[in-house]
Amino acid sequence: MTDTPLARPQAIHHVRLTVTDIARSRAFYRSLLGVDPAFDFSDQVDEPGVREDPARLFGGCVFPLGDQLVGLRPVAATGDVFESTRVGLDHLSLALGSLADLRAAAARLDEAGVVHGQVHELDGMGLAVLSLQDPDDINLELSAPV
Repeated sequence: MTDTPLARPQAIHHVRLTVTDIARSRAFYRSLLGVDPAFDFSDQVDEPGVREDPARLFGGCVFPLGDQLVGLRPVAATGDVFESTRVGLDHLSLALGSLADLRAAAARLDEAGVVHGQVHELDGMGLAVLSLQDPDDINLELSAPV
């Protein structure tokens, strides 16, 4: 193994999640993130060829999140569900600014009827996390420094 990296990434540019129902997932992530998509072709998802067209994001949408992007791609079969124990994504963690922000998010999730775990402070890591699932059962985590 060489010490020279094959590439020199500076950050994660985007993450795209495969979803079953773009309208449902778009609404969930719009509510969770508090922003509208920066790019949105979800209204075209049922047009011929859109689900195969990368220029139209396969009928999906992309949300801005700081310097990164979170995209949704509606190509999974109806009834398909996420499994964190299979090769691929385990979970997506979204950073909040503080423990107070994390606790406030937990309260807003409660008010919205979104099922979630408790706020857990991870000993020795300087981090607190709260877990929840998106509409396709994709594991999400909100995290904050402690």
